[in-house]
Amino acid sequence: MQVPTFEASQSPTVGQHRVSVVVPLYNEAPNVQPLVRAVSEALVHAPWPWELILVDDGSTDGTVAAVKEACLEHGPHVRLLRLSRNFHQTAAMQAGIDTARGDVIVTMDGDLQNDPRDIPRLVGRLLDESLDMVAGWRQHRQDGLVLRRLPSLMANRLIRQVSGLEFQDLGCSLKAFRASALRRIRLYGEMHRFIPAWLATVTSPDRMAEEPVAHWPRTQGNSKYGISRTFRVLVDLLSIHFFLRFGSRPGHFFGGIGLALTGLGTAVLGYLAVLKLMGESIGTRPLLGLGFILSIAGLQFLTTGVLSEMLVRIYFDGTHAKPYHLWPAPGLNDEEGWHA
Repeated sequence: MQVPTFEASQSPTVGQHRVSVVVPLYNEAPNVQPLVRAVSEALVHAPWPWELILVDDGSTDGTVAAVKEACLEHGPHVRLLRLSRNFHQTAAMQAGIDTARGDVIVTMDGDLQNDPRDIPRLVGRLLDESLDMVAGWRQHRQDGLVLRRLPSLMANRLIRQVSGLEFQDLGCSLKAFRASALRRIRLYGEMHRFIPAWLATVTSPDRMAEEPVAHWPRTQGNSKYGISRTFRVLVDLLSIHFFLRFGSRPGHFFGGIGLALTGLGTAVLGYLAVLKLMGESIGTRPLLGLGFILSIAGLQFLTTGVLSEMLVRIYFDGTHAKPYHLWPAPGLNDEEGWHA
């Protein structure tokens, strides 16, 4: 019997609401069966058809075999999506989002620290209040203080300052999204931590909410995170700060710097020109070199601004490249493989 897998699709959902649960997995073999059982038990009485998409991110242990076994045991609504190598969590999550067919998409971790029993509550609030996102808030985290909670606390504070969102736990993977809003953004790098901030670029923060959720200690497998992720967050914050404020108008960012430098360089050269006219020698003055450098740098920034504006036009008019590659797999039509 063939394990049902499928290729990325963006088929529109019609009729009643349908929910796709996306779970990236990397070397989580011991957690696969308990995870699938927990999700199945949590959604067995759900009022909407649902599917569970398990995205293997190039695991090197028995994760793929465990997922295949779970697919055979639970039915066609449990699906395996395999990346051709380890592209990391953000790309795996984007692959699952691209593949999901529901008009509501739920993301969660595969380490059993998120509680699937919170899913109906998050989805219910999303639909009842006509929101675009409901994010989980781990009020009582069960992680180590130094390696997980403290870096997360600092990262959340920085993200709030940069993004302007007043969410308490931007790093929680358990979130429910309206698919139409989520598919308007693309995730790459380590940007899965910043989904609420990215979403704020395409929808109003008033359409996003935070809901307290349970959080459990990891009992099997090894954590893939450490103190090093704090430094990656700092680098990503620079990118998100730029895109949130200048993503659609980069010419204003580079042009502003260019005008300032050009103006300063022009003022310096003008001052030296006046001195020259007054008979003073300026050939050996360091200020002369500084004036030329400032003027040339300013022109370069202005040119960069024009080119960046052209690239933005191409970006918005063209198609987005995908940050992952899949193993070939047969597809399913939009009506197959739902648990109703």
